[in-house]
Amino acid sequence: MPYLPSTYFLLEDEESRYETSRAAILPLPFERTTSYGKGTVEGPAAILRASQALELYDEELDAEPAAMGIATLPPFSPEAHDLGEALQEIRSEARRHLEAGKFLVSLGGEHSLTSPLVAAARDVYGEVGVVQFDAHADLREEYEGTRWSHASVMRRVVEDGVPTLAVGVRSLSQPEARFVRERPLAVLWGRDLVRDSLFARFRRRLEALPERIYLTFDIDYFDPALVPATGTPEPGGGTWYPTLELLRALFRRKTVVAMDLVELAPIGGQPASDFLAAKLLYKCLAYWQAGVVGRSEVASASPGAAE
Repeated sequence: MPYLPSTYFLLEDEESRYETSRAAILPLPFERTTSYGKGTVEGPAAILRASQALELYDEELDAEPAAMGIATLPPFSPEAHDLGEALQEIRSEARRHLEAGKFLVSLGGEHSLTSPLVAAARDVYGEVGVVQFDAHADLREEYEGTRWSHASVMRRVVEDGVPTLAVGVRSLSQPEARFVRERPLAVLWGRDLVRDSLFARFRRRLEALPERIYLTFDIDYFDPALVPATGTPEPGGGTWYPTLELLRALFRRKTVVAMDLVELAPIGGQPASDFLAAKLLYKCLAYWQAGVVGRSEVASASPGAAE
């Protein structure tokens, strides 16, 4: 198992104690079905290492989100050799932390991790929708002999009856395209990322999803000019500030209950992708905290909210 730094951001004990932290980071160095570039097993360690060189202050929100408490859990690797059984182990581990009331951030590892993580969120919260930032549809019925492939992960989620919204997709097979049309599934394609109507269309599609959301973020959503360190980079992806605007809208308008960040495959001597992933994670935590505070303020200001 790759070496993992002990804490996200090198936080002191009072800011990273599990019992008092509102968020928990679960490293999942899991890689069994990657089909082109390898190395996602090293992703969690690279993100944690990069985080330790970032600033805690967020200039956009004028806050230090780390003050809410961010616990870094020990890396979890399932023991089962059978892939389906291994994913069930991940589901049980995630459910344990969600039941403890944590905002759970899972660091992959490959994208096959998402289906058990979504299942765990449904176990705890009931109805959830999934927002997927990704270059690929991941809607194959099976790939290379398994239904639990990273290339099939969203097919499993959709078949479980979970409403989804995919953002940034620009690579899929013909059967996947047919599946999108026949369902139909909500997709903002990679080509939509440069359209003036992107943000309005994103907000409209969010409205059709349940109140509670699971966010899955495949790092290959970004253009490879920003993130070359991923197994299957696709041209034409997202850029930094427009993506933050989409994420901020998501966390403002919906209750995000958990998320994952997957498919970083670090390149030795080229840490830019690692830093982007670590910063993206911190921005999501900042938006989550701001969204929770905002909803609490609205509730407390509502007539009859507090007697």
